[in-house]
Amino acid sequence: MPSLTETLLEAGAQLVGRTRFCIHPAGQVKRIPIVGGTKQVNWQRVAELKPDLVVMDKEENTKEMADACPHPWHATHVTSVDSVAPELAALADTLASQALRRQAEAWRRLAAQPALPAPRFEQLPGLLELLAPPKNPTRIEYLIWRDPWMAIGPQTFIASVLAKTGFADYLPPHKEPYPTLADAALQREDTFYLLSSEPYPFPRQAKALRGKFPQAALVDGEFFSWFGARTQAHLSAYLAKALP
Repeated sequence: MPSLTETLLEAGAQLVGRTRFCIHPAGQVKRIPIVGGTKQVNWQRVAELKPDLVVMDKEENTKEMADACPHPWHATHVTSVDSVAPELAALADTLASQALRRQAEAWRRLAAQPALPAPRFEQLPGLLELLAPPKNPTRIEYLIWRDPWMAIGPQTFIASVLAKTGFADYLPPHKEPYPTLADAALQREDTFYLLSSEPYPFPRQAKALRGKFPQAALVDGEFFSWFGARTQAHLSAYLAKALP
């Protein structure tokens, strides 16, 4: 889990393995062996590294992976800004890590901060590039995948970050955490489409995507979805700058 890898390294934990998606901090992770991805893992390779604990997240890793894990494991389940602190605190207790407890406390303070007032789209958090300027939108669709097109629902961590930055009233009431959208849903004139840099690499297709949406922007997926140390630092800085 990329966000947990970065957070654990910042807390001083000794990591012996990682997924291929764990890319921060670059100077440290390049020395840590890759043992698989978020949906598949090479347990033989893991066994060779002799871990004391395997850390997973229910949002990213499958139940089958947990069931197959031959080592002690701990799974977090982060679904909102409010849930990060207790999940990191539980992991801190498992690892007896004071540094993780401090990170959990930082998240508790962040969750207690008021959400921003009505948003200003020209100050969109995590903005990378405008593909088509906003035209007084009343809805937001945050897109994470294509073929099929997938968005996020209000019960996700990403949605809670959007809500914290003032966009709560703009989130559509999808029933699923990650709904699939029909092509017609991508052409709504009332909707501002946010195309995330991950897990699907939308920025690589910026040229082709221009003109596909009535109003759209490329945004930094790490800002919205890396629920550990990275989002805590970036979101805290954004709120501090934006709040009066």
